[in-house]
Amino acid sequence: MAPEETRNTPVEVVANPFAAADVASILREHGWLTAEASAEQNAWCERAAALLGPHAAGRAALAELLGLVFHYDAAELLSKVESHVVVSRYAARGVLRQLALLLLDGGALTRERFNEIVASLKDGFDIRGRELFHPLRLALAGRAGEGELDRVILLLDEAAGVGFAAEVKTARERILEFCAALD
Repeated sequence: MAPEETRNTPVEVVANPFAAADVASILREHGWLTAEASAEQNAWCERAAALLGPHAAGRAALAELLGLVFHYDAAELLSKVESHVVVSRYAARGVLRQLALLLLDGGALTRERFNEIVASLKDGFDIRGRELFHPLRLALAGRAGEGELDRVILLLDEAAGVGFAAEVKTARERILEFCAALD
């Protein structure tokens, strides 16, 4: 396709059917938010709706993605066959080791930091696609899969700091737990 054709090709914009109130409602239903939401929790719910809403096919799918933020058990993850398939792929353990080092080396996992970590992993391993992203998503989001899981990862550290009823493990805590369960 010529560059002129690319510029004139319409980009499909996915509408977001969810708002912060939908996220808060789901959190209450699952016991992750028990009191009236604070200003910080409301801001997090708004961000979660913006990041996850366009990628959720319905309310149940949104609840499932939110569940990945609030429930994480590395031993449980590694007891599943599909997790072992991901971890046994080419360079997966190296990606996990380097990811751990990068996460332990700094502060909160922001979008910018996440992009830096991904760039570092790409440069260090010269791999792309599922060999790079599936181990990363499995260790941090709790499931191997597509790009919506990156958005789950971006919500972790912020959720851990706003005082939800359920304890949210940060990206740093998750990678430590994952590596400990892996060995």
